[in-house]
Amino acid sequence: MSFNSYKDDEASTQRSKAQTLKRLFSYLLAYRWQIILVLLIMGYGVAVSLVNPLIMESATDDYISQGDWQGLLRLLLFALAINLFLVVTVKLRMYIMAKVCNNILLTIRQELYTHIQKLDFAFFDSRPTGKILSRIIGDINSLKDVLSNFVTTLIPDMLTVFAVVAIMVGKNPKLALASLLTIPFMTAGILFIQIKAHPRWQLFRKKSANLNAFIHEDMAGMRIIQSFHAQGETEETFDELLLEHRESFKQAVRMSDAFGSVIDLSWGIGCILLYFTGIVVLGVEDVSLGTFIAFGTYLNMFWQPIHNLSNFYNQLVTNIAGAERIFEILDTPPAIADAEGVTGMPPIRGEVTFENVSFSYDDKVKVLDDVSFRIREGETIALVGPTGAGKSTIVNLISRFYDVQEGIVAVDGHDVKKVSIESLRSQMGIMTQDNFLFSGTIRENIRYGKLDATQEEIEAAAKAVNAHDFIMKLEKGYDTELTERGGGLSIGQRQLLAFARTMVSDPKILILDEATSSIDTKTELLVQEGIEHLLAGRTSFVIAHRLSTIQKADRIFVVDDGRIIEEGNAEELMAKKGVYYRLYMAQFRAS
Repeated sequence: MSFNSYKDDEASTQRSKAQTLKRLFSYLLAYRWQIILVLLIMGYGVAVSLVNPLIMESATDDYISQGDWQGLLRLLLFALAINLFLVVTVKLRMYIMAKVCNNILLTIRQELYTHIQKLDFAFFDSRPTGKILSRIIGDINSLKDVLSNFVTTLIPDMLTVFAVVAIMVGKNPKLALASLLTIPFMTAGILFIQIKAHPRWQLFRKKSANLNAFIHEDMAGMRIIQSFHAQGETEETFDELLLEHRESFKQAVRMSDAFGSVIDLSWGIGCILLYFTGIVVLGVEDVSLGTFIAFGTYLNMFWQPIHNLSNFYNQLVTNIAGAERIFEILDTPPAIADAEGVTGMPPIRGEVTFENVSFSYDDKVKVLDDVSFRIREGETIALVGPTGAGKSTIVNLISRFYDVQEGIVAVDGHDVKKVSIESLRSQMGIMTQDNFLFSGTIRENIRYGKLDATQEEIEAAAKAVNAHDFIMKLEKGYDTELTERGGGLSIGQRQLLAFARTMVSDPKILILDEATSSIDTKTELLVQEGIEHLLAGRTSFVIAHRLSTIQKADRIFVVDDGRIIEEGNAEELMAKKGVYYRLYMAQFRAS
């Protein structure tokens, strides 16, 4: 087992970072009044931070030097009052932004989950479940700090930087120029680091998805792993994926950490140039002590926001890959979707028609090749044939899980492409080989077929497939809690519950795709009684490996190589002594 699907990185759609950020930050517009309040609070904070150095300069040059202690006291009380109020407003700002950001993450996660549920089977066939989970959980969580800091860091710090530069230039242009000479060096360094860091963080997100996908399937398949003593091989694969994950993170972090170094170096050189210019070039007699203190404070006030902005930019580079991956799925159109102007499917009678239908999953090999047939209302049709012949494809086209490339699939004369998917599938009952059960009670699992089903309807469905008796033998009956996939129940019991879930929906068209493949002979006899009762009055398609289970079908289609090569009831096909006869006799001899 190579697990190459987990080691292969997902392809990424190249998109403009500006477009991604614009789309991400557009979610803030729904909370414009909260954002305005936060901005007002931060505006007050910026104003206080800009006033504080002026208070220090005035205290030194106007009060301490003059011995005006009463004036100094009044100034200090004023400074204390505005700064204490600042502390209170900062707490309020943090609370508002945390609430806004959590609501936005909730919205994005709901949008993503809702959209994923609309995507076609091909989307899920093309990637492991764990890689999808990593986008719903990990990638969305990574956006919280970006959204918060966009408002609380980017806007106020940029305002602070421009205000500080204006004040410094206004007080002493020469000192201001000397202090800010390192900005071009800093800008070039940050741009270079960003170019190198972004692809590294993209790679890290992909490696995280690979690891999540492997862990998810490893846990789901633990019984198989232990049964075949494959723990060593899976642990080896896990170690390889973990090593790739760690190395990609280290490479990304090493590059991103250079942001701080560039800022700190520029900051330090700027301080040196400030004091060198003030002391050596201009001379202490031309620059007062208060001005020196104010300039030193303003220089720190300039570089600290720059440092914050670089951290935000670094964070942006780190997490924008997550936003790109989220929007990539949101922008993935479902291959199977309602066209404009579709109508609702009227109450189904049950006539199904295929007219010259051809279909391919990969646009290369035809799974169905020019298939035509007409099913009358209430008929039971059995589909038999070798694996890969096209049996499941036929029923998947009827329920429109895939769309035909050529021909028409119609129900009661309505092209299934021209009616809404919901109105079509809501009148169909589909049971596949995968008898998946959800975590919850038995009642909840059966009711999944009809969310408003009463207890009487649930029990009637269970009785129809002979599941009621075994349910009542359980300690809590229909209130028995099931774990994921129905752990604790036998395979036969799980299939009986899946039957009941399908039956409670009272479908007009019933599809059973290898639905009895895992049931033992004794259980099969019980289920067959329920199926016979259920099939009455419904158009039904039964895909069965055991030919003994379809002897009462109105017609049997023998499917091979994408075509229907034989058709008739069991007696007629046995008399032909063709493909069906040989299949039946092979099973009879084997049994």
